[in-house]
Amino acid sequence: MSELFVRKADGPRPSGVILGVQLPGVSDESFASSLRELDRLAHTLGIDVVGRVTQRRASLAPSAVVGIGKLRELGAWTGGSGVVPGYAPPGKRKLDDRDARDATYETDPGYDDADAEEFDEAGAPVGPRATIVLVDHDLSPSQMKNLENATDAEVLDRSMVILSIFQRHARTREARTQVEIARLSYLAPRLREASGGGDRQRGGIGGKGAGESSLELDRRRIRDRIAELRREIEEVKREADVRRSRRFDSEVNTVALVGYTNAGKSSLMRALTGDEVYVADQLFATLDTTVRVLKPATRPRILVSDTVGFIKKLPHDLVASFRSTLQEAQEASLLLHVLDGADAAFRDQYQVTREVLLEIGAGEQPSRVILNKADQLSDDAQSALHKEFPDAILMSARSPDDIARLHTELVNFFEQDMEEAQFVVSYAEQRKVALLREHCRVLSEQYDEEGAHIRVRARKAVLAQLARELTPG
Repeated sequence: MSELFVRKADGPRPSGVILGVQLPGVSDESFASSLRELDRLAHTLGIDVVGRVTQRRASLAPSAVVGIGKLRELGAWTGGSGVVPGYAPPGKRKLDDRDARDATYETDPGYDDADAEEFDEAGAPVGPRATIVLVDHDLSPSQMKNLENATDAEVLDRSMVILSIFQRHARTREARTQVEIARLSYLAPRLREASGGGDRQRGGIGGKGAGESSLELDRRRIRDRIAELRREIEEVKREADVRRSRRFDSEVNTVALVGYTNAGKSSLMRALTGDEVYVADQLFATLDTTVRVLKPATRPRILVSDTVGFIKKLPHDLVASFRSTLQEAQEASLLLHVLDGADAAFRDQYQVTREVLLEIGAGEQPSRVILNKADQLSDDAQSALHKEFPDAILMSARSPDDIARLHTELVNFFEQDMEEAQFVVSYAEQRKVALLREHCRVLSEQYDEEGAHIRVRARKAVLAQLARELTPG
């Protein structure tokens, strides 16, 4: 098994076949959506999906995920035998094709002989042979090894696909470190002993003792590297905490864009701030938190942050690694849940987003729902969404009118808790007028022999801080 999937930029795009199992409690719509999502993940990773092999089962087969019939079908897509060689004691032959099929039938309750007969009649698929098998589940090391033996192809489970995309898209030091921690945590239990790798290294004092095998050495190196990376991420986290504390101590209004990957968060960020943030029609185009000022600028100013997107079955190690990045959402004044209103699965995606936010402790933050990409919906579909989600904002990040409406909504949200106050600034302290203009919305200014009489609106906490430095009017 390769560490992570890597394709040369100038090489041909490899072909892959998707393997999925529909388990009890998973609806047909949710199962189909998950497979479509894996297809898009594969495309983002540079893999052309040429086919799918699916099966309904009570549970994943312990040995190779699916029954022998579907395993043979999968082997036909890749050119493999479709059979997991059985174990044979030294001096005895391994199970042949029929032996393996019979053994699977006896031990695998999910085996359906009709699958194998249907496939035999249909024959091998016509077209390019897949070199990669993409499995819509997380696999154990033995399942992955058995699938590789049966298909003669590289096997990537869902977590490996997502990790490979994260590794490719990480740009900043923080993102690269977070992805590396998650990658090593994923790989550590999946390391395999190479042939001859079980030989022991020389022992300790005096050369006595068995010492460590190469596999044990590799695992220890990974543990040491993870510990080193975690120390690095703690340093980065402290720096980020200092930056955030400076913002929050000054009572800056903050909005965090959260939601499923490719829901349009970065496009919305660009439209709201006028900043040239990276935008691409692919999954996980954004891995780093970007903070910019809302435009047209307001007083007090409003900061907008774009966060990493979520996805179904997001590897736990990634959620843990990106906790510091997602802290922007945890400490934001307002969360905007950005959903792709044109995606039939956006309701499930919204639930995934809420579950991840709960996991990081941001589930109770004030929030608004944005149903994005309304320009891709018919009038009837928009009316139906209005009825189903009356409090949501149905809009398109490409519409200037919709962006202006959202801008007004954001300003009104922060002003609803503001209070009015008046301050008198003497002519000797005119520099403090700039302080009021920076942290408050100025309603009026009048000048007389005392100085400037300025009426403002701001949060109660901000007004209390200003009252300690200025004379109330």
